[in-house]
Amino acid sequence: MKVWSWAAPLLAALFLGFAAQAQIPVLEARIVRVFPHDAKAFTEGLFYRDGALYESTGLEGRSEIRKEDLETGRVLERRRLPSLYFGEGIVSLGPKLYQLTWKNEVGFIYDLASFRQLGRFDYQGEGWALTTDGRRLIMSDGTPVLRFLGPETLKEVRRVTVTADGAPVANLNELEWVKGQVLANIWMTDRIARIDPASGRVTAWIDLRAVRAAAGAGADPDAVANGIAYDPQRERLFVTGKLWPKLFEIRLAPLAGAAHAR
Repeated sequence: MKVWSWAAPLLAALFLGFAAQAQIPVLEARIVRVFPHDAKAFTEGLFYRDGALYESTGLEGRSEIRKEDLETGRVLERRRLPSLYFGEGIVSLGPKLYQLTWKNEVGFIYDLASFRQLGRFDYQGEGWALTTDGRRLIMSDGTPVLRFLGPETLKEVRRVTVTADGAPVANLNELEWVKGQVLANIWMTDRIARIDPASGRVTAWIDLRAVRAAAGAGADPDAVANGIAYDPQRERLFVTGKLWPKLFEIRLAPLAGAAHAR
């Protein structure tokens, strides 16, 4: 999924070709503030809650969940996964934190306050990312499909196919629920899709090129944009990437000179 560096040129070309046909508004991510971020963190999941960042990292033997101080990047709490698991997306709902794994078809449930494991759940296929609408978990699996999971059973209760101008959008990666819409990193691109969860339609693209240029991530092809978090109390939107030494607060504005992707 996220360590296939050879796929980057092909995916980028396909994405650019798709965008050339699209008639969807494009928003520019403008940097408001810069925060430190662990440059060794292979970021797979991110969310903000009660004044702290929560992050999950991937790769076998390096996967863990963390609670972090936003201002300093300091890890306040962590829990490592057994080395057979490649950690993926995380989200909290109520007092619990939920985590996916990539290919093991198993997720884990933790107490949010202590990171003590409370249970596990199964699903079919790959696990990529999680967010929540406050009632259900929303899961991506690398396909154009978003799955909605019941919070008690963690079984699928609904699914929607994400499309842009009628074409399926694959490689939906890290997710965040923002003001009734789902934001999704598109793997191996510098774009985020803003998705209507009812219809699956992409209602806007968010251009992260300027943010990635400022990230100082170097030439590593795996150092892609991945990680979106939202602070609803202060309406702050944060983004980062795998192996990025920085995390950014951003604001969105129409892309200068291009109201739509054409």
